[in-house]
Amino acid sequence: MNETKTDPRVLRTRKLIMDSFIELSDKKEFKDITVKDITTEAMINRATFYYHFQDIYDLLEKVLSEVLLINLNSDIYQESVLSEATFVRIFKAITNFQKSLSNRCHRGYEDTIARIIREQLELIFYKMLVKQHSTHDEKALRVTAVMLSWGIYGASVEWRRKSQTIDPEEFILSAIPYIMNGI
Repeated sequence: MNETKTDPRVLRTRKLIMDSFIELSDKKEFKDITVKDITTEAMINRATFYYHFQDIYDLLEKVLSEVLLINLNSDIYQESVLSEATFVRIFKAITNFQKSLSNRCHRGYEDTIARIIREQLELIFYKMLVKQHSTHDEKALRVTAVMLSWGIYGASVEWRRKSQTIDPEEFILSAIPYIMNGI
């Protein structure tokens, strides 16, 4: 069955379902989208939908994770170390991601969105920290990655709530020297 997961037809169908969901989310709020809407839009049957996703919430989570990873362009961050420029790029990607969701499925799903953002950031920060501090204690690096992910996410929420008139880069730049002194 693992071979089937990498079959191009399976990948294409999965992408078709996700694209159909994104298309529908431009027209409707998440709470109003049904599996039937998605299967009609994608021109597939229910069994095909359930082969790829447990339910609509699983689809939401996978779509958000994929869109976030595209926004973060995670390949770049796997090559990077933590620097002022990296923090700015990550912060801008997160704020852009949150702005793109504001008209879609954001209302009522903040906890899911927040968890996905923090989990992805934690992975990215951990990889960078290991690259930068490979001789250090793994547990300490994991805790640091958690703190950075929550901090960046919290700052992006604060920016979204109060400071959208300020450019995200300008918003985060004032805090970076304090963050960098601890790393």
